[in-house]
Amino acid sequence: MEDLVFGRRYRATEKIGSGGMADVYKAVDEVLGRTVAIKVLHPRYASDPNFVARFRQEAQSAANLSHPNIVNMYDWGREGETYYIVMEYVNGTDLKTLVTQNGPLDSMKAAEYAQQICAALSVAHGYDIIHRDIKPHNIVLAPDGTVKVMDFGIARAGNSTMTQTGSVLGTAQYISPEQAQGKPLGAASDLYSLGATLYELVTGKPPFDADTPVATALAQVNDEPVPPRQLRGSIPPALEAVILRAMRKDPAERYASAAEMRDDLKRVANGLPAVGGAYGTPAIDDQTSVLPAVERTATPGAPTVPQIRPVPKRRTSPWVWAAIVALLLAIGVGGAWAMGVFGGGMVVVPTLSGLTEQQAQTALESAGLAIGEITTENSDTVQLGLIIRQDPEAGTKVEEGAAVNIVVSVGIAQVTVPDLAEMPEASAIEALRSADLEYDKTTDEYSAEIAKGLVIRTEPAIGTAVSKGTRIVLYVSAGVEQTKVPDVVGKTLAQAKSTLEAAGLTVTTTEAYSETVPKGSVISQKPDPNVVLESGSTVTLEVSLGPEVILVPDVRTKTEADARSTLTAAGLVPKVVYVDAPEAGFVINQFPIPRASAKRGDQVEMEVGKEAGL
Repeated sequence: MEDLVFGRRYRATEKIGSGGMADVYKAVDEVLGRTVAIKVLHPRYASDPNFVARFRQEAQSAANLSHPNIVNMYDWGREGETYYIVMEYVNGTDLKTLVTQNGPLDSMKAAEYAQQICAALSVAHGYDIIHRDIKPHNIVLAPDGTVKVMDFGIARAGNSTMTQTGSVLGTAQYISPEQAQGKPLGAASDLYSLGATLYELVTGKPPFDADTPVATALAQVNDEPVPPRQLRGSIPPALEAVILRAMRKDPAERYASAAEMRDDLKRVANGLPAVGGAYGTPAIDDQTSVLPAVERTATPGAPTVPQIRPVPKRRTSPWVWAAIVALLLAIGVGGAWAMGVFGGGMVVVPTLSGLTEQQAQTALESAGLAIGEITTENSDTVQLGLIIRQDPEAGTKVEEGAAVNIVVSVGIAQVTVPDLAEMPEASAIEALRSADLEYDKTTDEYSAEIAKGLVIRTEPAIGTAVSKGTRIVLYVSAGVEQTKVPDVVGKTLAQAKSTLEAAGLTVTTTEAYSETVPKGSVISQKPDPNVVLESGSTVTLEVSLGPEVILVPDVRTKTEADARSTLTAAGLVPKVVYVDAPEAGFVINQFPIPRASAKRGDQVEMEVGKEAGL
């Protein structure tokens, strides 16, 4: 592959993955000498400030997370127009691939992996970080059996609304009901997703998997999952109880925390009952069973046909027979009338508000009625997919077979977050209110491109479709970041570069010989330490080459003038001693001897011949 280097220290060695927003490379950190993974934003997104902000947020949201079951984030930066995140490299297999290749996991092994995931979530939730995208694809199993959770914050960096294809809809098989409806999320949402993940690990299939992502999301909201033991009878009832409690529709009925769910999983691993039997889920002693079919009961209010007993044969008056026939005819006609044979049967319209379309159809059929026109309408109070109102209203008496029209909720009305980029804060707040959105808060953020006081981005991002009334966070420029130049004199070049780059500065170098500073260490720096610069400014380091060593040139047999010139050019000081010699004016001997080591400015003594007697 082509030579890719990020931040002048991370050298990519191979491409190991590609996702919707980024490519992932295996790389070597040439400063610390360790293998890392680098997530690089796709070029088509690098010019979009909204995507860039979301991409950077993945690292920022996970910066404080350090745990054996969490993939650590080390660094992030910008290389030209490309943004990257540096993270821990994990040599392993994600759980989705494991199940796809090998089928359902052993129940106890799956429970053990889920315990480790709970440990990771417990740490993240302690920092008020919600993962939002727990699924088998984001969980990697290392060769030593350690499970590591990836991509903390990436769902937030994408988008948490169902209108964004490739974010929540791309993983609709695992999202919680509240996430499917665009509601605010808490820790319980991650626990629901973990329950759905654990369901797939032990059964080999996700709990809900409709033809489209929207249909799957609606199933998360309205339908109950098939109990895992009906799909795979070897699953322990206690583990089924944990899964079903984690997947309760109401967040308040799930586990109170990841730590509580982990405790229950430990109980399962030890063969003990699960506390998850609360809230209507099966306990360890409750074996999953199929209830016998219930016979359909008679329609309330229908007449009971009396049992006709044989009449003893005896002579009876014709008038008595006439009376009996008249009575039977009256009973039959009355029953037929009540059952609508003559079009006069009336039934009471049942209450449909709050039901799904399917539930309403079942209720109407049971009452002898039909479903009529189905229309949709936004609602701030009725959940997506549930009936808002009906016509005729509940309690109305209508003829049997009549149609009842229903209005189904499509959730809170959606609006688009307006483009507030480079708008003053006060103007941006007014624009939000005009768009039926609420202002949440302002967060300052340094920017070299956007002037101080102007909006950089929003959360949710500009252009995102959100529910009317959603609270929007404004990120406003605090101007160019200022940084104080650290003192790196005396440090090795690698240490100095790491320190300065961590402070947001760029490094250039020159070299010089030094008698006092070891080779490879910094002799001096410009600007001087503690000077305040804009982030991204350049600091020049003078790096030691060590002491300069000069090899003494051979000036023997040279004339005195040539010898002086040669020694001076080499940085040495010639000293002449005249001695009697046959050839006057030539160097007879020298000290130090030729090719001896010397320092600049050292003296070289030359014996130069002179005529005897002079």
